[in-house]
Amino acid sequence: MNLFTDIRAVVIESLAAMQAEGTLPGDLEFDNVAVEPPRDAGHGDMATNAAMVLAKPSQMKPRDIAEVLAGKLSADARIVSAEVAGPGFLNLRLDASAWQGVIKAALAAGAGFGRSTLGQGKRVNVEYVSANPTGPLHVGHTRGAVFGDALASLLDFAGYDVTREYYINDGGAQVDTLARSVYERYREACGLEPEIAEGLYPGDYLVPVGQALKEMHGDSLLDKPEAEWLEEVRDFATVRMMDLIREDLAQLGVTMDVFFSEKSLYGTGRIEAAIEALRDKGLIYRGTLEPPKGKTPEDWEPREQTLFRSTAHGDDVDRPIMKSDGSWTYFAPDIAYHFDKVSRGFDALIDVFGADHGGYVKRMKAAVSALSDGKVPLDIKLTQLVKLYKNGEPFKMSKRAGTFVTLRDVVEQVGSDVTRFHMLTRKNDAPLDFDFDKVLEQSKDNPVFYVQYAHARVCSVLRKAAEAGIVVDDATLGAADLAQLGHDAELAVARKIAEWPRLVETAARSNEPHRVAFFLYDLASDFHSLWNRGNDQPELRFLQEDDAATSQAKIALARSVAVVISAGLGILGVTPAEEMR
Repeated sequence: MNLFTDIRAVVIESLAAMQAEGTLPGDLEFDNVAVEPPRDAGHGDMATNAAMVLAKPSQMKPRDIAEVLAGKLSADARIVSAEVAGPGFLNLRLDASAWQGVIKAALAAGAGFGRSTLGQGKRVNVEYVSANPTGPLHVGHTRGAVFGDALASLLDFAGYDVTREYYINDGGAQVDTLARSVYERYREACGLEPEIAEGLYPGDYLVPVGQALKEMHGDSLLDKPEAEWLEEVRDFATVRMMDLIREDLAQLGVTMDVFFSEKSLYGTGRIEAAIEALRDKGLIYRGTLEPPKGKTPEDWEPREQTLFRSTAHGDDVDRPIMKSDGSWTYFAPDIAYHFDKVSRGFDALIDVFGADHGGYVKRMKAAVSALSDGKVPLDIKLTQLVKLYKNGEPFKMSKRAGTFVTLRDVVEQVGSDVTRFHMLTRKNDAPLDFDFDKVLEQSKDNPVFYVQYAHARVCSVLRKAAEAGIVVDDATLGAADLAQLGHDAELAVARKIAEWPRLVETAARSNEPHRVAFFLYDLASDFHSLWNRGNDQPELRFLQEDDAATSQAKIALARSVAVVISAGLGILGVTPAEEMR
């Protein structure tokens, strides 16, 4: 049940009736007509922009449209009043029974309440994390992992067929550096002093990898030149690092559907096929680029290169795809990788990148647009940096990692649930402060605690009701006389619950899972407010002494809060708390 969708349907029916009567032209489109919560709750329960968006195409004053529409909407039993405001906005107030019906719908649907058919089964590929396989995941990867995983879950909840994918960057020079770093740890395992030169990876996490290499080869690699051991050590180390990364992801409850190796693109003709596909479209040519911004002609040596005409698909400049020595630029395998995604039949692609990939957005979008003839949209989400604090001071680097704070460092400090929720308390492109003390604080200022506490309170009510002999299964609660829920504080909670199905669709359309975290905090706030008012007003308490019927009605409201919180936390990858400890 989506009450906002239901009321919008009434608006559309009323507009169609106005067309039939000749009040409105018959050729109007209603796609932009919306029914939303008003910006100011004092103005009503819902608002529609119908008169505003139809005024120009109908060549009528918006207030004239709104006044006729208001009269028709008032005929619906759920709409108590329809008031014209300002230049032609229409504010609606709904009967209490409409909100009480939402509670019944939430209890009837259970975990499925708010699920949407918005996606219509369209196939969406969400690529996230995709860290170089050179070490454990760090805190920046943690934010990308949480965001990407929550986004994938949100899209699934909204009716999309989602594939979670990790792109293994194992085709570049960094894996050669990894191999040389592991070789030094191998030498260390053989009793020699490791030579961790500048540019190698110094972290202790490579010590067991070097030991495992010794167990496999003994000391047979010590006397061999690099050319003989580099490839084997590189492959061995990459596999071990990906095992480590999978373990890191498991700490957060993240499981990928696909791990795609960049290395699989080389020497297989797949890069060549992707570039040839662009060449067939007239988008590959030999040319000379203008000097980059900030470079003067004196500082710039122009040279002819093989270029992708990315400006034909919205980029600022055309992009090189081949170096002067005939090898591919880093952009070429990325084109081939996305060509593979397009070829797999996805209807939409989403890439989750770190903040340092901002300059990569336009060229990648141009490539996908060209490869799919504009049929497959690519949305690139950038996750900004995370600043860590503990005891009021910046949290220091991990000795085990060598140069950064790892995902495991964070999870071991506060747990997966807290980590995941807090990483979504800011929009992905906004910087995030992560204070280890504050995220564990038991106060209203800590959204993780506040939402979990609301769910735990509901569980407490259910336990006490059962102990008192009150039947509290969802079917019984859904059949209770909910007309007894008429207090403004109770209806405020029901109104917030009614927003959940709409919120799911809004968040899914914009690929913004942080909206779920924000909504859950607001719902928890309304619930806690109702709970606290019960301390002074006994008639608002969920358990009414010697009145099972009234108790069941009030518990139905509380239980519907838990249904929504549980569903929302499920999208975020957080386990609902049944009691606070």
